[in-house]
Amino acid sequence: MAVVSGLDRTACLQGMLARPLVAAPFTGWLLGAPLVGLEIGTLLELLWLSRLPVGAAIPHDDTQVAVGATVLVVTAGPLAAGLRGLPLVVLCLLLALPLGKLGQYCDRFARQRNQRLIGRTEVALAAGQLGAVERSHFLGLGHFVGAALASYLSVVACGTLLLWQLAPLLAPVFVAAAPWLRLAFFLVGSAVLINTLNLRRALPIFATSFAAALLLFWFFAEV
Repeated sequence: MAVVSGLDRTACLQGMLARPLVAAPFTGWLLGAPLVGLEIGTLLELLWLSRLPVGAAIPHDDTQVAVGATVLVVTAGPLAAGLRGLPLVVLCLLLALPLGKLGQYCDRFARQRNQRLIGRTEVALAAGQLGAVERSHFLGLGHFVGAALASYLSVVACGTLLLWQLAPLLAPVFVAAAPWLRLAFFLVGSAVLINTLNLRRALPIFATSFAAALLLFWFFAEV
């Protein structure tokens, strides 16, 4: 899943399989926990909705963060110091988020390697060596495969190590704070989305929506 979704980002297909809202639930389904993947994908999607890998832009690797965080939640239970459910999901997400920066470096390295193939491919094409052109094409895809795998393994390996070290210390805090942290994901993601709309009244709209959401929470709590 890490390789297929990684290739879908820019190298080929581009069928939106790389979006966290798709990649995380699909990974969860493969691991027998689709609802875990759906929750992770929902929390992550808004954060990167405005930062797409288009043209020369290389954002953090949200795809492998989504896939890796799902794998962490499903497989790293014994390391989680008794954390289950939402607290474990939020902790794994917070551990995986900064590791997306490593995926950015991997993606940049793959693109730099592919730039070196351009001259070789042009020479082969001018000489009519179509086999060499085809090999260069597949080699370029291979670079992106390597970048996706390196990014995924970085998230899972570093995330597992951090979870093992930090879960015993943070478990009491996350049991109590997990619902508020989940709400923070939606609020920050909504703010990011509103900021992309380039509205002069974006702040009042956000404040009004936030107040309306709080009123709804209060109303249903009272009912």
